[in-house]
Amino acid sequence: MSESGSQTGQWSQLARGVRLPIPGNVVVPDLHEVRLPIPLPDAVVDVESTVRATVVARFADASIAGKTIAVGAGSRGLTARVATLRGVVAGLRECGAAPFVVPAMGSHAGGTADGQVALLAALGVTDETIECEIRSTMRTVEVARTAEDMPLFLDEHAAGADFFLPVNRVKPHTCFKGPIESGCTKMAVVGFGKQPGAAQIHACGPERMAQRLLDGIAALRATGRLLGGVATIESCSGEVVRVEALSADEVGSERERELTDYARSLVPRLPFRDIDVLIVERGGKDISGTTIDPNVTGRFWVHGLADFDAPPATIVLLGVTEASGGNVLGIGLADFIPASVANLVDWEKTYLNCFTAGPSGVRRARMPMVLADEEECIRTALMMCGKAINEPKRIVRIRSTLHLDRAWVSSNLLDEIA
Repeated sequence: MSESGSQTGQWSQLARGVRLPIPGNVVVPDLHEVRLPIPLPDAVVDVESTVRATVVARFADASIAGKTIAVGAGSRGLTARVATLRGVVAGLRECGAAPFVVPAMGSHAGGTADGQVALLAALGVTDETIECEIRSTMRTVEVARTAEDMPLFLDEHAAGADFFLPVNRVKPHTCFKGPIESGCTKMAVVGFGKQPGAAQIHACGPERMAQRLLDGIAALRATGRLLGGVATIESCSGEVVRVEALSADEVGSERERELTDYARSLVPRLPFRDIDVLIVERGGKDISGTTIDPNVTGRFWVHGLADFDAPPATIVLLGVTEASGGNVLGIGLADFIPASVANLVDWEKTYLNCFTAGPSGVRRARMPMVLADEEECIRTALMMCGKAINEPKRIVRIRSTLHLDRAWVSSNLLDEIA
């Protein structure tokens, strides 16, 4: 067979998944459903009405009557996303403003205007559902520079508006640590900046991202274009527990830092000392920027090495959400995937997102072992977790890393749940 023919055969095998000689006595034990001890603050009862009232209370005196406002909608699967955007739009209109929505998601969805509209639609956000026009472009305008001469970009539609307004969930980031991570600041500097805005922030590596974001938001505030921000915070049960509208001065400053600290307190790690096999039923870009959230699993890639803060020995990812559109940045944080997941990967979208993500993206796009099916993945993980065949394994199965109110665990973990 020719070299090219041999390679074609190898890829064909990968598409089917590999079957390994797993001994017949390697069986998956019964798992028991448990509720996890997580913080559960009271949920916001009516998100849309609460957001609307919060926006009106914050911006009624901001002299925005007759002004055009570009409202940012991101690529994450936020709880009550449609209700939140409807509330923002209604509140701004009540203040006399003329809002429209732009996809504020960096290079996601293949880095195309149509792709970003399609991604929003997959998340339920359309002109009809939010009763507001969505304007999408990948063209940007430079609107400011930081003290270190870093350019700041805005989506061309947002740059043409009187103001822009990020609307985002505040939460810990999956790549860097800082006083402010994911939230209104990041959407303003990265999301609204499209591919060039996202690339220059991520390219510096995780050690400098936090400071670059703070420098960037300071420069954007100085332009007078930033109206403020609308922040939501979710609990691990998947409920919105706080809604807050921020002034321009509060975005990127002490108030958003306080919200970040509160959000961080609501994202506990899995409450087990050691896990041999972690099974994640689904990952995706709407769940985490890295498909599966390392803030939950403890598995990060930093400085080219796996930073194992007592993470699971092996991680199995069984599925990817449809809303991801084939973008699986972060799949390298898993060890085993079934062929059904591998066949959903759009490498062009994934690699573009990795390219924009900078150094961390290189490692997070590495391919896990591709096996024939879910059972093959789990049994192989049991074989390769570092324990003997007849030795009891500590196994945890979760739906996703986004909502962690319950899990399915092996018998030897039951005593560790309060």
